[in-house]
Amino acid sequence: MKFDYKKYIRTYLLSLTPYQSAREEFTADGREMILLDANENPFATEVNRYPDPLQLELKEQIAEWKGVGVDQLYLSNGSDEFISNVIMGCCEPGQDQIVIVPPTFGMYKVSARTHGVGVVEVPLTDAFQLDVPAILKAVDASCKIIFIPTPNNPTANSFDLNAIKELLENFQGLVLVDEAYVEFSTNPSIIPWLEDYPNLMVSQTFSKAQGMAGARLGMAFAHSDFIRFFNRIKAPYNINTLTINVALNRLKEQDKVGEQVQLLLDERRRLEEAFGSIPFIKQCFPSDANFIFIRVDDSSLCYQQLIDCGIVVRNPSENLNCENTLRISVGLPEENNRLIDALKSLSV
Repeated sequence: MKFDYKKYIRTYLLSLTPYQSAREEFTADGREMILLDANENPFATEVNRYPDPLQLELKEQIAEWKGVGVDQLYLSNGSDEFISNVIMGCCEPGQDQIVIVPPTFGMYKVSARTHGVGVVEVPLTDAFQLDVPAILKAVDASCKIIFIPTPNNPTANSFDLNAIKELLENFQGLVLVDEAYVEFSTNPSIIPWLEDYPNLMVSQTFSKAQGMAGARLGMAFAHSDFIRFFNRIKAPYNINTLTINVALNRLKEQDKVGEQVQLLLDERRRLEEAFGSIPFIKQCFPSDANFIFIRVDDSSLCYQQLIDCGIVVRNPSENLNCENTLRISVGLPEENNRLIDALKSLSV
């Protein structure tokens, strides 16, 4: 059966005539061209020319790395931009809604509210897993997208892949699976599922394991029809030259990335063991990411005490079912040593 992506897209945007940048108006065919088309400064620097608006060289390498077609790949200014683009492109303001599963990543809700889109919240189970029956019961025709981050932020655990598959097979809208921490997870990426589920979108990022948070580069994988649509509504030059160049270099360093990931996983286990002997840490939840989620006796007090020790963690206690919790990123070995010493000193 032919897939009709248009039923997921805002009707008004289907007829949008996209802005065409100067760099999209010609084909160089390998020739060295004199560029007098974009009102740039002709004096050469690393960044005096506009970047490739479709980032083709970088996309070709990422596509090979991830085992997808270039036409299935969209690059964004961090995953936040893609989250915003999906909501803007698929949800009618004042009419449609997204579905989130708190406790969850806060930008889904912020972005929806920014675009005038409603939010349906279906809490995770007590074990911080997807409550599929509750989700399917809560959705109606106005619900266009379900956002599922796995491993989840802030709880650090991965979701049951069978639960995600059940949602893909029974929800009539889009399912966006956010795999920001996938390199640290025991679960494989579900990018290969794109072949079977055209209503699936998968986002990943260069910000975590790839060590490029400051460069702001997100990756999204989806049916090629969706990718063509997002390329029409995106900002013309949403990825800058410096980010493209850093990413191209980072792709050559995947052995190094793998070593760093393994070090962080080893350090995560060491922290988990140390936390078990600290009396005011009441629970250390299973982690499948590069951070640890713990419950303490008084999260506000502990947070401030760590600040006084020169250590910054995250206090997500205002999130649903996260009372008196802290989210702690795994640092370098010497940083983790200081954290352990500080926590032990607070127990005296």
